[in-house]
Amino acid sequence: MATRVVLMGDPTYFSIRAGANPHTRTAWGRRKSVDRHQAIHQWHAFARLLCRFGVRVLVVPPDPTLTGLVYPANAGFLSPLDAVLPSSEKIFYLANLLPSRAGEQAVYQAFLEKCGFHPDVINARFEGEADFFPVGTRYVFTYGRVETQRFRLQWGLPPYQRVYGFRSEIGALMELQQIVTPSEVVPLELCDEAYYHGDTVLCAFGPERRFLLAYLEALVPQSAHRLRELWKDNVIPLSAADAALYAANSFTLAQNGKSVLFMPGGVSARLRDQVRERGVEPITIDVSEFLRKGGGAVKCMIGDLGSEDENGLTPEQLAFRHDRDYRVLFPSAKAEV
Repeated sequence: MATRVVLMGDPTYFSIRAGANPHTRTAWGRRKSVDRHQAIHQWHAFARLLCRFGVRVLVVPPDPTLTGLVYPANAGFLSPLDAVLPSSEKIFYLANLLPSRAGEQAVYQAFLEKCGFHPDVINARFEGEADFFPVGTRYVFTYGRVETQRFRLQWGLPPYQRVYGFRSEIGALMELQQIVTPSEVVPLELCDEAYYHGDTVLCAFGPERRFLLAYLEALVPQSAHRLRELWKDNVIPLSAADAALYAANSFTLAQNGKSVLFMPGGVSARLRDQVRERGVEPITIDVSEFLRKGGGAVKCMIGDLGSEDENGLTPEQLAFRHDRDYRVLFPSAKAEV
């Protein structure tokens, strides 16, 4: 089976600058402070774990002004993700991010071009595979009301409330449907700002990604009903406790005939058993500093580039991939892989 390739963002400058989701701020609206030493330790442990499972990790360089680069699930999406095409023929559709992270688009575009992909752009507000991903033979697109992020007055303590809104707008649906036609795109509306991306609510996993972890309470009732109607017994409803740990923010991998699911540490034994019952092995990893401070867990930290095929790449593109390979950048960790 071909090697899976993913993006990860170097966490050297990880911090909370804009505070653009409810996890990044205290109840009083103050931005949280990151324990960067702990975050870097967790990031490397995760990268090494992926390498041990045969995943090739390409590392996006850090930028002190673009601290959201540690969450490359927002970079965009590769379509079609599982197509049998050489990398030189694959298109990567860049996200159109919220204003505080808009500068990331140029970074991802340059990086992916150097890797040999062909970047294109989604014009509507849209945040990549965090809100758009395959489930079985269909695609899911999650969206919500896009707000100007701000504080507004309220009665009580604190005397103000932070408005966050969601990240992808329904206007992106037409563009996305055209890209993946004839596959069906199922739009689902989010309703809880703490679960502001679809990959915090839903996770497709297992063979052909046909099983679905779902925190149904974070979808409007009509969307929750539509999801149950389409995927029936393949849906595993998440408890509030597992959902709060971002259990849905997991990463599915099939290697050498074995399916695994990388999940945030702390998820319940019951949920892990439910995953095993579907023939998939759950693997937990502690990324708590990224969740509690930044609002992103396992899947947020990964941009999925599908299966590796370097046919058609130029010597410069091959050299760039080599130079940005985690095992080359961090040779001290290579012995542990």
